Amino acid sequence: MTAVAASGDDAALIERFLEMMAAEAGAARNTLVAYRRDLAGASCSLSGKLGCAQGPALAQLGEQWLPLARSSVARKASALRRFFAFLAEEGLRADDPSDALPRPGADRTLPRILDHADVDRLFAEIERRLGIQRSPANLRLSALVELLYGSGLRATELVSLPRNLVRQDHPYLILRGKGGRERLVPVSDRARAAVGEYAATLPKDGPWLFPSGKAHLSRVRLFQLLRTLAADAGINPERVSPHVLRHAFATHLLEGGADLRALQTMLGHADIATTQIYTHVDSRRLVDLVNQRHPLADVKTSTRVDAGRDGS
Repeated sequence: MTAVAASGDDAALIERFLEMMAAEAGAARNTLVAYRRDLAGASCSLSGKLGCAQGPALAQLGEQWLPLARSSVARKASALRRFFAFLAEEGLRADDPSDALPRPGADRTLPRILDHADVDRLFAEIERRLGIQRSPANLRLSALVELLYGSGLRATELVSLPRNLVRQDHPYLILRGKGGRERLVPVSDRARAAVGEYAATLPKDGPWLFPSGKAHLSRVRLFQLLRTLAADAGINPERVSPHVLRHAFATHLLEGGADLRALQTMLGHADIATTQIYTHVDSRRLVDLVNQRHPLADVKTSTRVDAGRDGS
């Protein structure tokens, strides 16, 4: 029987794990919430015996997850693997039974994408509204969309921007994103102009760039604003979200010839593999890019063939 610390029931073990993830791994709040939910659910399914669970119990748990989407199963299994690795490293149990957890193939479908015409329609609708009235609400929407599409911010990063972070004399932001990692985010002249005009409507002493009541604008409200904008622009609202605009930012930059490593930095991805999945470009365009930009592109095929014959 695997030994588990006598004083550590599931609840206490989960708390210790989450404290480690916050302090040592720098996990973001949303990540910690997801870990807590998945671990508490697994503990409930195992009658409070997750900490001392053996392979057969975990295999049975995996069977309970079969009706779920592969992405959900992968997330739950990943949370449990990190949890059991923590218990083993801390000496709270003598083994790591996580090999019994399912390993579903990653569901790596590409995010929905807006083409250039769709984006043009969104901005045309914003201009139409501003032409009618340059109200604080319309100016706020303009600033939100400019930053989403022009800088590729995550929804949480956007709505929680400090009041004075976007400055007219600084064409970039330094943001702390997932895992506490800092990154440099470029801000276009258009975006800075839109933010400047909107910010002039705000109280001077507020802490948030996008205030709402006593806090900042919520992600849910941002989502609703974009859906309404899409509908008014003649675009199916189901196709538009903050994440879709972030993906459009990445894809359109890559289509324009942006370097993948630079894009990784701007998006705040720890692993470039994430950027490669997140940004997709027509394969024919990539072939053309190699043919046009590679150092050997100017070397005549006939010259190489003749050289080969001479050496035969």
